[in-house]
Amino acid sequence: MRTGSEPTTARSALRVRFWLCVWGVLWAIFGTAAFALAGRPGWAAACGVLWLVITIDMTMILRHIRQGPHYQPGPDVPPYLPPEDRPYRPPRQPPGTPPAPPTQRHPDRPPP
Repeated sequence: MRTGSEPTTARSALRVRFWLCVWGVLWAIFGTAAFALAGRPGWAAACGVLWLVITIDMTMILRHIRQGPHYQPGPDVPPYLPPEDRPYRPPRQPPGTPPAPPTQRHPDRPPP
């Protein structure tokens, strides 16, 4: 169910991102070493910078994983309620179509 607050309550597959970072770090280390041994300092530096960026990203991912279920909710955590201070605006209807019947915004709230 869409609540309109998805950008602020989005969930990320942090463990998948972590393992992709591990894969990227391995390739960046390999690339840095291979290009350094092949005498290509520009490409070795590029791989080294990529290695640094991936390591920083991995550090942030690990930090978010360790912060617990508030920052990485699982299937047992219910969706967040939308903010109360924003008025509800139904989606626009194409011209010539009858208006849709009112629907409930959230299972815990009555319709407006």
